[in-house]
Parts: sequence; structure tokens; C-alpha cells
Amino acid sequence: MRCFIAIDIDENNRTALGDLQQQLKSKVDIKKSDVKWVKPDNIHLTLKFLGEIRDEQVVDVCNIVKDVAGRHDSFELDIESVGHFGGRSARILWVGSGEGRDNLLQLQKDLEQQLASAGWPPEKRAFSGHLTLCRIRNSKAGIKLAQIAEQYRDFKVGVMPADSVSVYQSRLTPTGPIYTVLGEYKLKWKT
Repeated sequence: MRCFIAIDIDENNRTALGDLQQQLKSKVDIKKSDVKWVKPDNIHLTLKFLGEIRDEQVVDVCNIVKDVAGRHDSFELDIESVGHFGGRSARILWVGSGEGRDNLLQLQKDLEQQLASAGWPPEKRAFSGHLTLCRIRNSKAGIKLAQIAEQYRDFKVGVMPADSVSVYQSRLTPTGPIYTVLGEYKLKWKT
């Protein structure tokens, strides 16, 4: 099964991200087929994409995530600044993380190390905590969206509570992915 590990976002930020997507759509003249917007209900902050794993490995992954989550305090994470991957022609438009990012990086690093110790290959690219808004299929649309993103560099979405980490199954369908929570593990409450 195809799996990933992520932090969920709360309903207020989910709504704000949906509103932001609508603003961005209204500012740029591109074909609907050039961009695949992520449904707000499917937006999450991925900590680790595992890809295809065997069913029996799910228990191991869940135990690792539970152990790591139990070692980290919950925190708040500012969701801000629209950016993009892909140079002059964006391939992915995203919203980044601000204050609270150090806690996010520590959590992700610990998770990455524990998974690597258990045999999952570590990510080669540096971790960049972000929420994907859309994937762009056409370079001309990518150029237009990259330019629009610059106008939203200082945009503030909100503050997101990071209080748990979830293991998800991702089933790809013609109408989009279907995510199923396989396990949700609470971070420690600050005292």
C-alpha cells in the first residue's frame, strides 16, 4: 500500500487555504487542464513519503511514529508565504511555514532518523515544510503562477496547531487521491 506520514491542518486553516486558492485562480488566466488544484480537504503537511510498503510494515511504521511523537512537545506553526518549486516556471505552488519551523524540523529529523534506522531510505533532498496548493502541468501556466506567487510572498494564512502526527494510506483514483488514516499519534502537551 502507498503510505505517507503527515501533520493534519485544522478546519480554519483549511478554509483559509481554499480561499487563497480561489484568489490565485481569479488572478491568472490559465486553462483548467493546466493546473491540478489540491482539494482543501486533502491538504496536509507531509513529513515523510514512504511510497509503496507491504501491509505488514504498517505496524512498524505506526510504532516508530508513535515513539517519535511521544518525544516531542506540541507546538504552533505559522502558515505563511506563497512560494513555488521549479524555477521560473513553477511546477508546484505551496504555502510555507514560519514561526514554529524549528520544532517542525526537529520532529521531521527525528522521524527521518528513526525510519532510516529501521531500513527506510532517508530522503536525499532537504526537508521543506510546506502545504501544496496545486501541481502545474504546463510551463506557460507555471510562469504565470510563479509571477502571481511573488505577490503573495508576505501572505499570512494563520497559525496551525501541530499536536499529532498521522500515518496515511493514499489510494490514487481517476478523481484524485483518497487518504485513509492508519494511525494518529499525539505529541506531548507542553506543561
